[in-house]
Amino acid sequence: MRLVTTPRVAFLREVADEFLARTGRGRVIVAIDGPLRSGKTQLGDDLADVLRERDRSVFRASVEDFHRSRDAQAEYGPDTPERYWRYGIDESLLLRTLVEPFRMAGSTAFVTRGFDLARDAWVEPRWRTGPADAILVLDGRFLLRERLRDEWDIAIAVDGEPADAADRIAYASSDPRTVASIVIDLADPAHPRRGAAGRVGDEDGPADEAWADAAGARPDAD
Repeated sequence: MRLVTTPRVAFLREVADEFLARTGRGRVIVAIDGPLRSGKTQLGDDLADVLRERDRSVFRASVEDFHRSRDAQAEYGPDTPERYWRYGIDESLLLRTLVEPFRMAGSTAFVTRGFDLARDAWVEPRWRTGPADAILVLDGRFLLRERLRDEWDIAIAVDGEPADAADRIAYASSDPRTVASIVIDLADPAHPRRGAAGRVGDEDGPADEAWADAAGARPDAD
């Protein structure tokens, strides 16, 4: 279905055409990193719609759905921003149940959601398969950290300064804007534009807002 052309849709069409020309067919993973509540989730949803407009098979996932439980995180020590940055996301679960089987294509099944943040509980896995030519759009904080960045075919960073203490630790270690192949400025969400790597901010912020408003929407949903 053809999307209504808006400045945001037109911009994302250009972005999609750019990286599709480089990746070609097969299984492709697009990762979107950026600060807390910077617009990553909505950007991923909209980019997925643009890719579907091009008759591509597209799957969506969010790192928020691959958290470790509170109890599992507690095994790594006191609740601190550094602990959340290092251990808040269950990267083994993410890689084992989504990224690696998605890469294998064929009849290999994968899941796009493994954890319910609001309930602090695992979810019954829904195993999915797809065609050999498919795209996974994955959003979430810390995806462009050094130990994960080589997993992605396309790395997108939302331009913006770190929003909380965990972000500041992550950006001090490796600013995602400096390693992304595409940086997008969402200061005006209706009129996104290409961004440039910036400096790490120094504002005070909460230690960890990942569990904030957990009874409602996901913390990074926009």
